[in-house]
Amino acid sequence: MNAAGDLFDVAVIGAGLVGSALARELGGFDCRVVLLEARGDVGDGISKANTAILHTGFDAKPGTLEATLVRRGYRLLRDYAASTAIPVERTGAILVAWTEEERDALPALQAKAEQNGYDRCERIDAEELYRREPDLGPGALAGLTVPDESITCTWTTTLALASDAVNRGIELRRGTTVERVEPRTGAAAECTVLHTSRGAVRARYVVNAAGLGSDVVDRLFGHDRFAVTPRRGELIVYDKYARRLVRHILLPVPGRLGKGVLVSPTIYGNVILGPTAEDLDDKGATANSEAGLAFLQEKGRRIMPALLDEEITASYAGLRAGIGQEDYLIRADAEQRYVLVGGIRSTGLTASMAIAEHVRALLQDIGLLLAPKTTLPAPVRMPNLGEAFVRPYQDAARIAADPAYGHVVCFCERVTEGEIRDACASVIPPCDLRGVQRRTRAMNGRCQAFYCGADVQALFEHCRDASSLKDIASREQPATLAPAGRPA
Repeated sequence: MNAAGDLFDVAVIGAGLVGSALARELGGFDCRVVLLEARGDVGDGISKANTAILHTGFDAKPGTLEATLVRRGYRLLRDYAASTAIPVERTGAILVAWTEEERDALPALQAKAEQNGYDRCERIDAEELYRREPDLGPGALAGLTVPDESITCTWTTTLALASDAVNRGIELRRGTTVERVEPRTGAAAECTVLHTSRGAVRARYVVNAAGLGSDVVDRLFGHDRFAVTPRRGELIVYDKYARRLVRHILLPVPGRLGKGVLVSPTIYGNVILGPTAEDLDDKGATANSEAGLAFLQEKGRRIMPALLDEEITASYAGLRAGIGQEDYLIRADAEQRYVLVGGIRSTGLTASMAIAEHVRALLQDIGLLLAPKTTLPAPVRMPNLGEAFVRPYQDAARIAADPAYGHVVCFCERVTEGEIRDACASVIPPCDLRGVQRRTRAMNGRCQAFYCGADVQALFEHCRDASSLKDIASREQPATLAPAGRPA
């Protein structure tokens, strides 16, 4: 760890998907980077609560920076997922037209996809639509297929990017809020000073990837060019038994009021219905509302009536950083050696690695000298949270080698002692039970921690303490400490 007052080449503010991807990108070069996160964990802001769809970019506005970066990011993230074991299912998507106006809009949407470089969309009639999705509600007229749309795990993606960044040598500081900025002014000034809740950070270049707080940080640099309006998106999560009803991501045909409500399978084996789109004033308003849930059920009753007969496992709300424009807001200031990354919407999951490339190039354009490292560690291998792939409790060879993977702690999600132990000993360990949830799926199932919560907490506390002791022992007496086991 760098001592207080040390000079970093780059400080990245915000350890969500984009900030973590940028830190990983910069970690491939000989420079000193610090990644600052106000919350207690990476990916704990906007990045943790979305529809987790890997987009082809077929419906982006042609010619925008977003369209370019989503298209590039799709390929980058698809390949990165394969190398790191991030779960991805290529379910494909279908835009469903319920009215004549929506049906008439499908040719233009197909042409738009082709403008964006995606030529695999196909228009289908009602008969073919119901053949592919027999549980759709009555009255659908036509559809437009997007065969390469996929579902993934946003939690695992953020953790993989941030873990790779740490392995590449960047310094991660969690629980560190930027409170005041002394911007670099004039050619003679060496650096910007970020005054944080944990002391001053000095950096030659600064990137603002603070998500919902990006406008606040931007004003700390003396700018007043945009305001973030938190847009709440509420979703309903249906039980795994509902998964048989949904074969594709079912998208609405976009209208004047936006993209609307979708029905989608999840990588964890559930089905989600949502999101709503409600502009708010409160950047912390992540609670569900009675009106929002009622609205979703009304929409769901038309899209897929049988879905409403299934059990609801959970509901949640995420916030998107609306800025009132149709494109990403990414700007570089050469004098301040400062880059703003704002207005990154739900497509940011897909575009994250391409945004990182783009921002790295902007930093070089404004003077950051970067030389590639000659060697890099292998990409981190992430634990599988996907229901369509082999989980530890199903892996006989793994259990034979380590019985902890056969000891199920959370029965709804079939999470084992070994997985929780591994999470606590990972590159970026959880600091609380919410972090355990995002790393293992524990407590996310039907009982919502009613049955397993106490056991998971006891195991987490035991493994966390054991990992801390192991870390101390590895520095003092490397061969003396046994691996963490289950609590007595």
